[in-house]
Amino acid sequence: MGSPYTAHVTSHGGRNGFVRTSDGLFDQKVGTPNEGEAAGTNPEQLFGAAYAACFHSALKSIAKSKSIDTSNSQVTAHVTLHSEGTQYHLSVEMEVTVPSLEEARVMELAEAAHKVCPYSKATRGNVEVTLKVRAPVQK
Repeated sequence: MGSPYTAHVTSHGGRNGFVRTSDGLFDQKVGTPNEGEAAGTNPEQLFGAAYAACFHSALKSIAKSKSIDTSNSQVTAHVTLHSEGTQYHLSVEMEVTVPSLEEARVMELAEAAHKVCPYSKATRGNVEVTLKVRAPVQK
């Protein structure tokens, strides 16, 4: 990537408003989880989308450096918003599938990706992240 990249995303109205990127390519209504999902996405879904994409790119990069095929691989971020009284915190389960690999090798790749992914680095020590390997669906 070379030089630093800065994304500019503005929220209007918090959890019951909208978010928009400076280039206008992303302009989305947001709502409160559960109650607001019919009205738009929510911050947990947005965070999960960003984290899953970044984590998946890290996994694919590591696999490529080892000449490992990651065709049809996928990463699903399960982001949970926990409430304890008036306090809130997040946890994430990263579910990784690589159809061409055995589960132990997929876990090795997931652990390596977790060490280098910028989102994993940003959440380390603040958000509980667990890694899970999902066996591919048999056809």
